Amino acid sequence: MMYSTSLTPFHPSKKRNIEPGNKGEMAANNEMKSVSASGDQVKFEQEFGHKSLLQTDALYQYILDTGVYPREPEPMKELREVTAKHQWSMMATPADEAQFLNMLLKLVNAKNTMEIGVFTGYSLLATALALPDDGKILAIDTNREDYELGLPIMEKAGVAHKIQFKEGPALPILDQMIADEKNHGTFDFIFVDADKDSYTNYHKRLIDLVKVGGLIGYDNTLWNGSVAAPPDAPLNSYVRYYKDFVLEFNKAISFDPRIEICMLPVGDGITLCRRVI
Repeated sequence: MMYSTSLTPFHPSKKRNIEPGNKGEMAANNEMKSVSASGDQVKFEQEFGHKSLLQTDALYQYILDTGVYPREPEPMKELREVTAKHQWSMMATPADEAQFLNMLLKLVNAKNTMEIGVFTGYSLLATALALPDDGKILAIDTNREDYELGLPIMEKAGVAHKIQFKEGPALPILDQMIADEKNHGTFDFIFVDADKDSYTNYHKRLIDLVKVGGLIGYDNTLWNGSVAAPPDAPLNSYVRYYKDFVLEFNKAISFDPRIEICMLPVGDGITLCRRVI
């Protein structure tokens, strides 16, 4: 799609599964935080854009009003509204993307899944609602407090028993899992929506944990449309800082012979990787 500085969506290093960063990362984070701390969603979207790569607000709103909100399960609507009051509400998965994930999980009959980067759990709830009653989700995030904002809604929806939450950085947890060969090839679906500078390292580990024929979904792989922006495009420092990490990751998986990929312009871009060997 055409790159637009006025409508480019924005995500911080989602859901704060983030290792301590350098000064460039801190400066970029501070720019984002100065806008988000006010809690002014209108101001935030004026500065960074909404979370869609569509060319107009009206078209995106049409999709939400026609195909998403009328069919959004009540627990997800409740959690979306709770999350909207959070000062970091922009980190939540967009409703249209959550709907896509929910349908995808049903189509592949997923039962054992993982999510890296949880925040308040909107995409996690979409996953839990799609899985059978004996389905399982390993949810990893560095911030339990945000996860517990959505937990009562998941409990009320009758899906909390499917979720195993682990608090902490994902890479050490993944390394521990890989050390036990019983975990290899056991996951039907894995969704990654966390720190973009760790995506390449996540992929090196997740490829062993997902089964042959299983899927890994990486969020934000079009990164505000900046991946196709000219070098002199007016990007805020946060988007500019992570752009190179996203480009590096996209290039790496495009040549990975172990997977088939499909890059979709849903939300801020999601790349599906199907393990074939």
